[in-house]
Amino acid sequence: MVPNIAIVGATGAVGEMMRKLVEERNFPFRSIRFLASPKSAGKKIQFKNESFTVGEIRAEAFKDVQIVLSSTPSSISLEWSPIAAKAGALVIDNSSAWRMDPQVPLVVPEVNAHALSKIPKGIIANPNCSTIQMVVALKPLHDRARIKRIVVCTYQASSGKGATGVKDLDAQLIAVANHQKSPNPTAHAGVLAGNVLSYDWKLGEDGYSEEEWKMVWETKKILGDENILVSPTTVRVPVRVGHCEALHVEFHSPLSVADAEQCLKQAPGVVFRPGYGAGRVPEPREAEGRDEVFVGRLRKDPTVPNGLALWVVADNLRKGAATNAVQIAELLIKDKP
Repeated sequence: MVPNIAIVGATGAVGEMMRKLVEERNFPFRSIRFLASPKSAGKKIQFKNESFTVGEIRAEAFKDVQIVLSSTPSSISLEWSPIAAKAGALVIDNSSAWRMDPQVPLVVPEVNAHALSKIPKGIIANPNCSTIQMVVALKPLHDRARIKRIVVCTYQASSGKGATGVKDLDAQLIAVANHQKSPNPTAHAGVLAGNVLSYDWKLGEDGYSEEEWKMVWETKKILGDENILVSPTTVRVPVRVGHCEALHVEFHSPLSVADAEQCLKQAPGVVFRPGYGAGRVPEPREAEGRDEVFVGRLRKDPTVPNGLALWVVADNLRKGAATNAVQIAELLIKDKP
């Protein structure tokens, strides 16, 4: 199948990356439309050396569209993704709006592509960026020894807040370099330059942030095991692109470091880095611009039975968002007339 496609939220950070990846991966299409909010509608964007005018999100804009790649705030998604689906499109939605809906598959192609066999609402949810890279790294290990518990601490890049997050960080870094007072943040919850923020997401009454709960519930759904225990702490760090995660994982069955290394070396979408030191341990600058999930610092966790520790890094705008969505789209059109 060669579809007509639309990119919704085309002027945002993830939408821009979706445009880039459709071109970069030579995703086949008959026609393409770029849609955004009334504020951004009318803007000119470049795609495949052509100039396109961004249209406003309207019901008629989805006529004869088979696949929608959408990256909008949840409130916009709740309104427009069902309208696009009703018009006949399969919607790959990057917001958090649909992820825990039992009738909406939550998909990471390397992990649970089989979930695409049933799409009752015409909507497929793209998981949270921090969840995606974690489950890509853990799926081969889960298949081998079954995960009992995950303790995860994240080190998340400024671009997780979109283009405004990076603007925040850049303005603060300039102020620091010039020995000036940092400007008030507009995207982050506090000053990020020379700092880390463990409160950059909405906090619940239980003391856990919404980002932390996303990692808990999404991991269970994607891996298909409600009994997996997940204890997360999410932190924002002064890096533009590239999320990092320190994972401590307890398994039901014994799994040696050597066997885990072999599993990771053979896993789709994973680049395993053995050893320790510069050039061996994955870093955000290595992952930036790449679609793989980088894994290193694999070692035994001696504090629990059947425990391993590992370090996971990925480009949050690509594999953590846009690449994953385009990969889903590639699966949807594969082998279809």
